[in-house]
Parts: sequence; C-alpha cells; structure tokens
Amino acid sequence: MQGPINDRLIATFGLLAEAYSATERRVGPAMESATGLPHAWFEVLIRLARSDGGQLTMGALAEEVALTSGGVTRLVDRMIGAGLVERRSSPRDRRVTHAAITGPGRTALDRAAVVHARTLREVFAGFSDRDLAALDGLLDRLRGSAHRQG
Repeated sequence: MQGPINDRLIATFGLLAEAYSATERRVGPAMESATGLPHAWFEVLIRLARSDGGQLTMGALAEEVALTSGGVTRLVDRMIGAGLVERRSSPRDRRVTHAAITGPGRTALDRAAVVHARTLREVFAGFSDRDLAALDGLLDRLRGSAHRQG
C-alpha cells in the first residue's frame, strides 16, 4: 500500500520516538527509585550544571528540555521548593530571569548521574564505541537540522 502514511521519514521518526519512549521507561523509574529524583529534574539540573555560571534563562531552559515556558516555570517552581534550583534576575535586563543550580542541586545531580550512567550502560550494552559515536553524530545533525528549519 502506497501513500503518505508509508513515507520513510514518518517511519524513521516513529522509530526514533519509540526508541526514546522505551529508553525513558527504563531510565526514568530506575533513577527515581534509586535517588528520588524525577528524570525531568535530572535533565534540568544537568543542563544548568553544564551551562556558563550554572544558569540558563528560563526561555533557553524551556527549549533545551522541550517544555513550554509555562511548563518549565512550573517545573522550576517545584525544584525551587526542593532546594535544587533558584531564580536569579539578570543583571543586564530585569525582564530576564535565570534558573540556577544550587549546591544541593549539584549534590543531587552527582548522585543521580551515577545511577543514570549505570542504567544507560545497560541499555546501550550492545553498542560499540563506534556505534555510539555514529549515533551521536547523527543525532547532532538531526538536532541542528530541526533547529535550522524551526
């Protein structure tokens, strides 16, 4: 059967979505049960920790974790309540607010990263270093292409 529903790119995107979903179902619960940290919180903390000054604007953070501005605001609010993140006003533009990782946030991130890495090593056990490098390259190209088109 031919037609637009059989487009190869639709199938490719479906495989990507299914692979992500299956991986998330494995790593998210493993992290949360071992550390109490939800995977979404880990993703926020790691992006903040890897950013200049340990902070990102709320808009940049929303884009990096694929949430709406309202969604990231609610997520950050909960993380502030847990003491893992704080809000900082921009010294250059008072309309801009940054989310910044706190000391307890770094501690939680370090603890969770050990569990996350261990779980990911299990998920990717059948992949060689060459496979992972190829996958990284392809995903980086896809990310760049999606950003340029959007």
